[in-house]
Amino acid sequence: MAAKTANVTARIQPDIKESAEAILEKLGIPVSVFIDMTYRQVINHNGIPFMMTLPKAIPTRDILSEAEFDTMMEKGLKQAKADESVSVADAFSSLRAGV
Repeated sequence: MAAKTANVTARIQPDIKESAEAILEKLGIPVSVFIDMTYRQVINHNGIPFMMTLPKAIPTRDILSEAEFDTMMEKGLKQAKADESVSVADAFSSLRAGV
């Protein structure tokens, strides 16, 4: 008996698709197999198979470890050197919008 197939169509941001597919390729997992695995986990868990929560607050210096703070600062420095920064007005607009 041949297995029946069904199509799944989803529109997502191209960079998200490319990043995820690159990781799946490194793992040797075709996208169709990953989607099948994910659907099976939804069925097995009778819901989303992972926690979907938002952080209670934006991490501040007083709750970050020294290593976490250093990592965050290094990332910011790399972004600044690569001219990947945004204006203060844009940053605050994003924060107010919850982005």
